[in-house]
Amino acid sequence: MKKLLFLSLCAISIMAISTSCKKKGPAEKAGEKMDEAIEDVQDSVNPKGPVEKVGEKIDDAVGE
Repeated sequence: MKKLLFLSLCAISIMAISTSCKKKGPAEKAGEKMDEAIEDVQDSVNPKGPVEKVGEKIDDAVGE
């Protein structure tokens, strides 16, 4: 009985996390812009190779 209750709670937790709010707030948007700016500075100092650029384009297309 305890095992069934535990598994049920785990399943409910996973469902709640996966259906959480997907809308980004202003702090998250600002943080992403700062991350992009830092990445641009790093790229100017140490440019990326063609394979890494393609990988980033794939990540952007997939939404990661």
